[in-house]
Amino acid sequence: MSAVDYCFSTLGCSELSLHETADLARRHGISSVELRALSGAVDVIAALNSEFGRPSQFAAFLQQRDLKVVGLNTSIRLLESRDLSAVEPFIAWAEAAGVAHLRIFDGGKQLAVDELRRATALLDQWQADRQSRGLNVDLMIETHDALADAAQLKTFVKHVPNALILWDTHHTWAKGSALNSLWPDIADNVVHLHVKDSKMGSDGLRHYVLPGHGDFPMADLMSLVRSSNRHVPLSLEWERHWHPELPPLDDALTAARTWWR
Repeated sequence: MSAVDYCFSTLGCSELSLHETADLARRHGISSVELRALSGAVDVIAALNSEFGRPSQFAAFLQQRDLKVVGLNTSIRLLESRDLSAVEPFIAWAEAAGVAHLRIFDGGKQLAVDELRRATALLDQWQADRQSRGLNVDLMIETHDALADAAQLKTFVKHVPNALILWDTHHTWAKGSALNSLWPDIADNVVHLHVKDSKMGSDGLRHYVLPGHGDFPMADLMSLVRSSNRHVPLSLEWERHWHPELPPLDDALTAARTWWR
């Protein structure tokens, strides 16, 4: 049976520093976080520089607080990029702290042949550079845009079998794809999961709600993950940074205790 790292994205508490984020995590018995925003900004590297000065101090703080960072989130869009040079500022921080993955977005809308070829070439070049530099950190691609479509995601992993995927489960589910129909085709590629909950409003649109108060089939997802032989971080992506009307992340983490365990 697989083990699950329950964690959260700092998108839900973007106003907090990492010191304050560590306090929040400890209050909820969570030992891993995903860094998307800090101290009011989505420029994570600038925030880390301001708070810690250098990567070694960042790493020392994490060790002192027994906190693991399971991902540093960039805003790069693979299918819209000519190169991946924008990941460079993240590498030293990730390497110092033992962060396994840097998040990049997929980007795009439709998977065209040329886009697929370019993305493959970029990822191949990244792996060559990674090997030559002896880096431990790797890239994971979030299913945010083109790859939120189940058919396109299946096509992508078929053509790029070594691609590491951050599966935003809510995105693909909300587009009409059953979790258990997609999982067998992507399970070997998935290294990180995003979860959130929503329900349909009277306006015909989905609205985010506290975990366990909506329609997202969390029990189905947990069954899939636990029946696999994967060790995958499961991160609550509470999008309060973009939706300030949502309750505080503190409330969402409290609600999630019985929802995702």
